[in-house]
Amino acid sequence: MDRYLEFILNHYILSLALALVTFLLIQEFFDAVFKRFEGISPLLAVAKINDAKTVIIDVRESPDFIQGHIEHAINAPLSKFSEQLPQLEKYKKNVLLLTCQTGTRASAAAKLLTKAGFENVLILTGGMTAWQDEYKLPIRITSKNRVTS
Repeated sequence: MDRYLEFILNHYILSLALALVTFLLIQEFFDAVFKRFEGISPLLAVAKINDAKTVIIDVRESPDFIQGHIEHAINAPLSKFSEQLPQLEKYKKNVLLLTCQTGTRASAAAKLLTKAGFENVLILTGGMTAWQDEYKLPIRITSKNRVTS
């Protein structure tokens, strides 16, 4: 035990890094286990959009949204997402498909939605990058964004 203590004292930066990485791995494990939303590929998303009453929510900022988005998507930027949650309540029974540029911001928005009690939350895997570049699916370019009202 004395050798471990001596190692930690002599290599405090390595020990701190090990503790930090261990903490982050445990946190990621619990996030994955208790996650109440799932990712869906763009092709499966198209099928879901066609089959069910799916509401598409794009969490990118307005300038990115205007440059190209999925048809009938609602723009709810992540920076203002918690303020717009009450306006999204009317879609609580619907399947919600969240998208952003790569999927990272959509994940954060999905966590907020599941905490607010939304149950049918999906994330577009790869985001709009996968939608446009990898799968070559159509986008809509508008002069202004559609926001929740």
